[in-house]
Amino acid sequence: MVAAERSGQAPGPGRRADAVRNQQKLLAAAAKVFVASGVDAPIREIAAEAGVGIGTIYRHFPTRADLVTAVYHHQVEALAEAGPALLADADTPFAALRRWIDQFVDFLVTKHGLADAMRSDDTRFAALHTYFVDRLQPVATHLLDAAAAAGEIGPGIRPYELMRGIGNLCVGGTDDPRYDPRRLIDLLLQGVRQPRP
Repeated sequence: MVAAERSGQAPGPGRRADAVRNQQKLLAAAAKVFVASGVDAPIREIAAEAGVGIGTIYRHFPTRADLVTAVYHHQVEALAEAGPALLADADTPFAALRRWIDQFVDFLVTKHGLADAMRSDDTRFAALHTYFVDRLQPVATHLLDAAAAAGEIGPGIRPYELMRGIGNLCVGGTDDPRYDPRRLIDLLLQGVRQPRP
């Protein structure tokens, strides 16, 4: 998938804007179905969610591996783009950080749904984790730096450790109704927040 398609930018020459919009719609539908039914969900279920025919999906994504990889890229790009937008719109940098972490957790739910597929021998999945870290760590760094500069959190919080810690808290969150990872993440965020004078 080319960068313009991943990031939602204007299509290049010969690429119709409506085709890009349709592809984005398919990716959003597939992500929703993957969360609910897993990556082995029938293609017809994804087509129904997107409101398109099965042939449309195969035209964009000839194999399931193509679709899984594209969903992953699509969600990482959306999360990366959300960071600066949240920082611009939120009342405080800490509020932006908290909202971004909520979206990060939403992404991790889908990512864990894709985990089995990504553990397969398909070489297309091999670089996804590196791509995820390389793309999102600078966003987390920017949000943490802004919150620290505003005096809302202490200095020295490492973005990779924060992302990894949140990821670890999310593991198994859907399998045990007694466990709520978001509650623990909220406690974690309270722990990094600077007390107000």
